[in-house]
Amino acid sequence: MKKYDVIVIGSGGGSKIITPAAKMGYKVACIEKDRLGGTCLNRGCIPSKMLIYPAYMAHHLHEMKKFDIHLNPAFQVDFARLITRISRTVDADSDSIETSYQRNPNIDFYHAPARFINNETLEVNGECISADKIFIAVGARPHIPPIDGLSGTPFLTSTEALRNARLPQRLIVIGAGYIAVELGFAYRALGCEVDFLVRSRLLRKEDTQVATEFTRIFTQLCTVHCAAIPTKVEHHNGLFRVTYKTEDNRTAQLTADALLIATGVTPNTDNLGLEHTDIRLTNDGFIRVDSHLRTSVDNVYALGDCVGNYLYRHTVNFEGEHLFRMLFIEKTDTPLQYPPVPHAVFSYPQIAGVGKTEDQLKKEGVDYVVGLSHYKNSGMGMALLSDHGFCKILVEGKTRKILGAHIVGEEASDMIHILIAFMNKNGTLDDLLNMIYIHPALPEVVRNAARKAQAALEEQKSLAVQRQ
Repeated sequence: MKKYDVIVIGSGGGSKIITPAAKMGYKVACIEKDRLGGTCLNRGCIPSKMLIYPAYMAHHLHEMKKFDIHLNPAFQVDFARLITRISRTVDADSDSIETSYQRNPNIDFYHAPARFINNETLEVNGECISADKIFIAVGARPHIPPIDGLSGTPFLTSTEALRNARLPQRLIVIGAGYIAVELGFAYRALGCEVDFLVRSRLLRKEDTQVATEFTRIFTQLCTVHCAAIPTKVEHHNGLFRVTYKTEDNRTAQLTADALLIATGVTPNTDNLGLEHTDIRLTNDGFIRVDSHLRTSVDNVYALGDCVGNYLYRHTVNFEGEHLFRMLFIEKTDTPLQYPPVPHAVFSYPQIAGVGKTEDQLKKEGVDYVVGLSHYKNSGMGMALLSDHGFCKILVEGKTRKILGAHIVGEEASDMIHILIAFMNKNGTLDDLLNMIYIHPALPEVVRNAARKAQAALEEQKSLAVQRQ
């Protein structure tokens, strides 16, 4: 039995504990069955954005004619070279992590799966190890729906789609979440025809008004079949045939030379041997934790996608940093309190949001007003010849507190940070109004939305006086 101070299973968000603890002199075991760096570096955020950014460029080149710029001859995409460059870049970054671990005498790297033998002991590479503190950060993997005939076919998940060096002529996407619309857009912008099979609507967790605006533009690029339920997948001679039920219960089919499955994720908790422990799971297989990220076993913690509080790399980073600070620096029993958690969808158009949606506020019966301003009604929006996009701010009636903010359109993931910052400091509408915005920069869309919210509050107040 080898005893460590710290064991971390998973090298993505777990990296927020591995290296800092080792630098403090703790003996750390890092266990990773795949490439170091986790999903974000190897199969998610980084390679997908390295693919999506060129897709943005390609899409904008297609739109140059509206700015009276004509490209002749038309541009070409070297898709294989693009994918090879992305893969080599992320692989080199992952390899550099292993090199840094090898140089650190306080880190032992186990490149193998791990399984719990009991509450305190893990088996890895035929060796039993234990530690004073164990952190589970094993993440999640693509969910594969039980569609007849799908198993055994060469379908793509996000993992394969980011390593696929052959651009298909036609792609079918089953799914409607952010991974589906990001990768579907990228393949479409780079030259592939794309069909979506969607059970209800695109991006159903987004604010309804935002999702509607997104869908209006996105469906000009990709063909979206709504209320479509896939029932069967066939693959012959390099072609997929997907059979699905339509809204009126008819049977229809699509054919393509590639199929992407992007129907959510499932936590990587089913092969950890948790049945040999007292660690409890949710009905969906996520690890149950309390407000301190403690599992039901003493000195065993869990964070990130395998917990499922939030499925973002920026939130697991926040969780890991909190655990390290609480357990190793301050040595206090401080619960984790999430500040307003933002997100972004890097498709076209781009989406970003933080806080409550209007749908949630209506359901909760909150007194609120909406400030909404379209991109086209701003100086930079005019320069962009914007035909879509808006900023929507949700403000509490009495306190003027910012309850939520949602942006759909150009640079949404950057512009949302104005609102994240104010919400993080319990900001109000007055804080948004009492600042100078650079003219004619795009954030003036946020200012205009704030002014609309102010006008809505004044109208609300006027109506209340009239009723008296």
